[in-house]
Order: sequence, then structure tokens, then C-alpha cells
Amino acid sequence: MPKEKIHPDYEAVRVLCACGNHFETRSTHKGDLHVEICSACHPFFTGKQRLVDTAGRVERFRRKYAKAGETAAK
Repeated sequence: MPKEKIHPDYEAVRVLCACGNHFETRSTHKGDLHVEICSACHPFFTGKQRLVDTAGRVERFRRKYAKAGETAAK
């Protein structure tokens, strides 16, 4: 049992995801929590991997290490 007057209040809050999913949990945070990714849309839980390529960085990485792999194979 927690001691009186030293612990913050632990109340029910709603968690709202960018994908539209929402659920209720308990937290010391006041008000709703807004998150960008949750278990309903996270690739680990859904099994769908989505690769977000920002400014061609993934393609640049692949080209760079493809060249490194070719030189290592020779």
C-alpha cells in the first residue's frame, strides 16, 4: 500500500494514436496522451514492415554498401 501524500495521483487517461486507434490506461499524466504509433499500427505487432525513406537516404545507403560488397567480393 503506498504511503499517503507522497505519491502522485494515478488516474485513467485515454491514449489517442495518429492511426485512429484509442484505448484507456492509467497514468500520472494529466489529460489525454497523443502518440504517433501504437500496437495497432506498429510493424512489429502487425507483421507489415514499412520502410520510410527520408530524402533518399535508404537508397544512398544501399548504393554505398553495394559498392563496398563488390570490392570485398573481389
